[in-house]
Amino acid sequence: MKSATPYSAEAVTDSDGLSDIRIHINGKTWHLWGRNGLQREADLAAQVPDGTLPVLIGAGLGHCLSELAQHGPIAVIDRESAISEISGSRKTAERDNILWIDDANPQAAMDRLIRWQADNGGKPFAPVLLPLYLRLNRDYYGLLADTLKEQAKTDFWTQARYPKFESATPRILFFNSSYFLCDEILSSLQRLGIAHQTITLDQTGTGSQDFIEKLLKAVIDFKPDFILTVNHFGLDREGKLAGLLSDMGLPLASWFVDNPHLILHEYAHPGADNTAIFTFDAGNLGQMRDKGFQNVHYLPLATDPARFRPNLSDNRIPEWSCDVSFVGNSMTRPVATSLHDALLTPQMQKEYENIAAGFGASGETDVVEHLKDKRPDWRAFHDSLPTPEARLALESLITWEATRQYRFDCVARTLQFAPLIVGDSGWKNILGASRNWRHIPGLDYYKELPRFYPQSKINFNCTSRQMIGAVNQRVFDVPACGGFVLTDHRKQMEDLFDLSTEAAVYHHPDEIPSLIRQYLSDKALRDKVSRAARKRILAEHTYEIRISKLIKVMRSTFST
Repeated sequence: MKSATPYSAEAVTDSDGLSDIRIHINGKTWHLWGRNGLQREADLAAQVPDGTLPVLIGAGLGHCLSELAQHGPIAVIDRESAISEISGSRKTAERDNILWIDDANPQAAMDRLIRWQADNGGKPFAPVLLPLYLRLNRDYYGLLADTLKEQAKTDFWTQARYPKFESATPRILFFNSSYFLCDEILSSLQRLGIAHQTITLDQTGTGSQDFIEKLLKAVIDFKPDFILTVNHFGLDREGKLAGLLSDMGLPLASWFVDNPHLILHEYAHPGADNTAIFTFDAGNLGQMRDKGFQNVHYLPLATDPARFRPNLSDNRIPEWSCDVSFVGNSMTRPVATSLHDALLTPQMQKEYENIAAGFGASGETDVVEHLKDKRPDWRAFHDSLPTPEARLALESLITWEATRQYRFDCVARTLQFAPLIVGDSGWKNILGASRNWRHIPGLDYYKELPRFYPQSKINFNCTSRQMIGAVNQRVFDVPACGGFVLTDHRKQMEDLFDLSTEAAVYHHPDEIPSLIRQYLSDKALRDKVSRAARKRILAEHTYEIRISKLIKVMRSTFST
């Protein structure tokens, strides 16, 4: 791009003040307006149609800018500091509803305008060109004027509202939060040959301004058929991003692999009709519909057979070999964190363990509803808490403490078999020092657990209290890599496995010791159950199968 020719500027005044600006350039004198400049510039404001976003290409004397700024947001493209210093228009632009753009790169200027347009309802641009600016720098102002005129014909929203699901395979924009399941989803998309693009979230799990900019660019450039995220990561509590996706006609698939109530706590949901909720727990379907989501589907967990496969333990690690192992969190830290944040009174701090015990025994997953029926005083306290975060902390406290109690009860039944406990140091506090068990820190899910599971004769499993009837990841992963798992009975297992041949389950913690003895003494039975489970998993419960189902649902729901 050519550099602008240097010039100088001087004010022209009359009895009413500034009436024009002279430009001295290459030995010539130009006028910003000439005669009747004030009126000619003011008349430009009347040319801006209602329902548009005015973009002044040049601030001029500032009269058009001041007039338009009284009625709504306005953008100004102006790099001529010699003129704006005389007119004082840059000072006028300090108002909140005025965006001043002086980027040297026209593309950078357009990028800012596109973001500003999205922030202001996506209305079409209404470019207003002051002729002198085109003469001063045709390469810059002319390019932007032409781009804006073309954009006014085919604006961002026209481009964003393209037809979806027109090809045989969809294009998916994935919000990568680096949370559990994200790697499995990306690997499955790759193996399925699904065109996809990824936008990575920061540690907050919600979309930053940079994230929004990348999203808008990806929508125009990549043209996804839908967006996929895990646990609603990327969506803000106020519902702004959900509303933006709805405005663009871009469907959202959100796959919950934790209790959605603990995540969607007090979220606003504009665009809910444009969203499909997938939950790993069929027991959450009604709860999600009650929150206003119409498109709710059951999609259980699965396994990645490329990672969890047999014969990975040729180099056995003696420390890992054992009769019985348990891999899991003691829940002591989540309980302590939630207890700190829940703002309980001293008396309530003495009671929360009993409250959690009652909640765990109830079979419910909605803490608030449980408190409403069983402890209305706690429900009233919950409702009186000053912030959504504090209310969520109280619900989490009861959920995690109920899980901690249940998990401790189950794991304690294995102590007579000298189990190997893999997890956080909290186990040392709740199980105590004893020769009856060993402890090693948590193992890497992808690199170590696929080799660890086959080295235990029995991989013991007990499920979090946040689930109504769902199974957790271990039920799929352990058999997939050739291991044997003994797990608590979950209602939804009956739809996933033949419980008579493909699973080993206990219905009550009292059954744990006798079942462990039975399976420790019968290797042939363990191998038979593990092989049958693995056959079922490879046929029906891989993440490629889950993603294929999700795509089918999205197409049938949102294709036009």
